[in-house]
Parts: sequence; structure tokens; C-alpha cells
Amino acid sequence: MSEWESFYVIVGSSGGALIGLQFVVITLIADRRALATSDSLSAFGTPTVVHLTVALIVSAIMSAPWRSFLSVSLVLMACGIGGLTYGIVVILRARRQTSYTPVLQDWIWYVLLPCSVYAVLTIAGVFFRGDPQDSEFVIASTALALLLIGIHNAWDSVTHIVITAPAGDGEKKQ
Repeated sequence: MSEWESFYVIVGSSGGALIGLQFVVITLIADRRALATSDSLSAFGTPTVVHLTVALIVSAIMSAPWRSFLSVSLVLMACGIGGLTYGIVVILRARRQTSYTPVLQDWIWYVLLPCSVYAVLTIAGVFFRGDPQDSEFVIASTALALLLIGIHNAWDSVTHIVITAPAGDGEKKQ
């Protein structure tokens, strides 16, 4: 798997850097707290960090010097199943929160695409132990897809907060 190392260094470090930036953005917009409830943040902000984190984790898994393909296979399947389970949590949180009504695009980017990627990761993990070479392309695609989903969702969240902020919000009142 060493020929994939540069790819996973790029994807993993990008995921890690974007996780850090997401924390910075949340800190900077904390004074606009009235715009986001903890429920909406759990439904739309936290999944972004989770997807970027899984892209980082998959990159680390695929870069580690494993002794057997079975171990890698099991860990990848666990990541995929964990992601699918988390997808159910996201659906429940998105339906429970009341500060924002999700539109079709939200359901696609926050639920459908991530769950599809996690399902593919689970299946790739199953096939990895039998034919790792073909599975490597699929696993690399899932890491990149999670990174791109995270980028899209982070941008979507930040632009939503900026656009919906009332004029003068964030300015100190005297």
C-alpha cells in the first residue's frame, strides 16, 4: 500500500487542517449564538467535523504498516458501519431541531451522500481482505469523498450563518 502514501498524506492532512479551521470558525461566530441552537449545530456542524475526521482516520489506517489485510478489513468495516450508524443519528438530529427547516440539498449533502460513502467504505472493507489492490481505489475514493463532503458542508454552514445574520450582529453594543 506504500504507493498510496502520498495520496493519504494529502487527504489526511487536509482533513486535519479543515477540522482545525472548523473549530476556529465556530469560535469566531460564537457571538452570533442566537442564530444557531445546539440542536442545529449537532445536526449540521458536528457531522462536518465527523466526516473530516473519518477522512483523516481512513488515511491513517491505509498508511499504517499493518501485518495482515484482515485487520485492515475489519477496521475499515467498523469505520463504515460506524458512519452508517452516525448517519441515523444525523437524520434524527436534523428532524428534531427546529431552528432551520432542511431542504432537499441539505438531505443530500448531510445524509444521503455521507451514508452512501460509508456504505461503500463498509463494502470495500469486506472485499479488501480478498483483493486489496482493487479495493484500494474504492477506499481512496471514500476518503476523498468524505473530505469533499466536509468542505462543502463547512462552506454551506458558514455561508448560511453569514447570510442569515441580522445587520449589525456581532458589533458591540454601547
